Amino acid sequence: MDKATIADVLDKIATLLELKDENPFKIRAYTNAARSLETWGGNITDLGDQETLEKIPGVGKAIAAKIKELVETGSLKFFDELRAEFPADILELFSLPGLGAKKIKALHEKLQVSSIAQLREACVAGRVAELPGFGKTTQEKLGRAIDERQKYAGSFHLGQIAGEAEQLQSDLRAHPEALHVCIAGSYRRRKEIVRDLDFIVATSAPAEISAMFVQHPLVESVIAQGPTKSSVRLCSGIQCDLRVVSAAEYPFALNYFTGSKEHNIEVRSRALQRGWTLNEYRLGEAVPEVGSARRADRTPQRGVPTKKTSPQKIPVIRDETELYRALDLDYIPPELRENSGEFDAASAGTLPRLVEAENLRGTFHCHTTASDGRNSLEEMAAAAQELGLQYLGIADHSRSSIQARGLDAARLRVQLAMIRKLNEDFENFRLFAGVECDILRDGSLDFPNEILAELDYVVASVHSGFTLSEADMTRRIVRAMQNPYVTMLAHPTGRLLLKRDPYAVDIPAVIEAAAETGTWIEINAAPKRLDLDWRWWPLAKDKGVKCVINPDAHGVERLQELWFGVGVARKGWLTKKEVMNCLPLGKIEAALEKKRTSFKV
Repeated sequence: MDKATIADVLDKIATLLELKDENPFKIRAYTNAARSLETWGGNITDLGDQETLEKIPGVGKAIAAKIKELVETGSLKFFDELRAEFPADILELFSLPGLGAKKIKALHEKLQVSSIAQLREACVAGRVAELPGFGKTTQEKLGRAIDERQKYAGSFHLGQIAGEAEQLQSDLRAHPEALHVCIAGSYRRRKEIVRDLDFIVATSAPAEISAMFVQHPLVESVIAQGPTKSSVRLCSGIQCDLRVVSAAEYPFALNYFTGSKEHNIEVRSRALQRGWTLNEYRLGEAVPEVGSARRADRTPQRGVPTKKTSPQKIPVIRDETELYRALDLDYIPPELRENSGEFDAASAGTLPRLVEAENLRGTFHCHTTASDGRNSLEEMAAAAQELGLQYLGIADHSRSSIQARGLDAARLRVQLAMIRKLNEDFENFRLFAGVECDILRDGSLDFPNEILAELDYVVASVHSGFTLSEADMTRRIVRAMQNPYVTMLAHPTGRLLLKRDPYAVDIPAVIEAAAETGTWIEINAAPKRLDLDWRWWPLAKDKGVKCVINPDAHGVERLQELWFGVGVARKGWLTKKEVMNCLPLGKIEAALEKKRTSFKV
């Protein structure tokens, strides 16, 4: 029973209490306790101690007793009884945008809707529109949301499954019979959407590894089990496949199952050009087809010699680096294996040295309790220092973001004073004072320049008016970037992976404007965003546009999501020279000042 599981139970209790129309203060108590538990830095073993629990902010005596029961027994009687009052699938309705507890309660009581499938039927029949407080427009929106959910069924963004993936990989590596272990597939290539997980394990004891795999606590069900391949479904719902190979087969299996398909085709083609055949288990001498003379009129496979040639000597392959070297290529990092220019660069020796997580010296675009964050300035600063960062930028929401308790000018100035005061006590660390300033529909900013001029930096972002035409949205964003006080553009397309498509915007035009104005473009590292998409970064890099990797952190635990942003940067061919927050403290201070003085309208 870990913190995340306990916090999830507390959140579900709050949700179910909402459905029961319980006292709002009681509901908020469970929600606040869940958030406090997520950010609590103590040991999980201490959660069984009533006195320790009551010292956690937001955890009172009653909730502390419930957490203690969860830790000690693995279940909670209060939660089980509360859950039994409602249909099992009703909680999934909360995942649909626009549905809160009051509307779900009305759907359940008036239409007996307690699942997404039942809601879809009610929408199709037109019964939802007849309910007070709903109407035809709401019914149509719910129908579209359900269709979107169906479209993404079986897909996961990285943040949904990374914890399970890394834990399972760590546990497999700890097995005494495991020689080599790695997650392959789209996860290793750091694709933003993952549909399954592929684990490759080299061992001389396949039965023991397979048994450990299917019996792992993260496994919810076993799909298939065999001596060299097993498939399971993890608690998150994602399918996970294990392939057990020998040490000699490992580099070939890892390379093949990492992909992409297009990359693999080119790798095999290059092997064939040398008279070799390459598959997921070995590199060998190509064997001519039986009866090939009778089929000489057939079109040869790409890369297959059309006349008899002497194959080159097959070298010893012990890892992927040696496999690429055998093909006269530099080692190609997994993130670049999309057959989008990596072979030419690897052949010419011009592959970039991609940015590493260790290169980051700080980050910006973080929130506190001043707006919709869950931690104070002091707590965010302490967490950043614990991660080894030299600086942290605070950018709470501006006044137009009412739903996020955005700051007005007075509250922003209070925060600025607090940051300056805290900086007096730091050694080799600094908080930068900023704001996430809404870009209004006409491209103006939520604060006048005299306010923005008082800050160290400004993050500009779109939070409303997503339905503008592409031309209007592009003009809106470009105008904002032309303000000299705007340092960086946040989540440029507004997408929420598997939930909301990007708004219409001309990204090449935005990149061009960033190049002209010197505006940094953000890689929003929150796994639900990962925006700007990696596919645009080669163009941005070519135009000289600088990147900044930000976590958009609303809590101390979210700072670690910088890891996801680094994956996007690597897929986008970026080096530490292109990522501004790889600069150390002294140089980033100068870069921030240069940004606002180098460009004038």
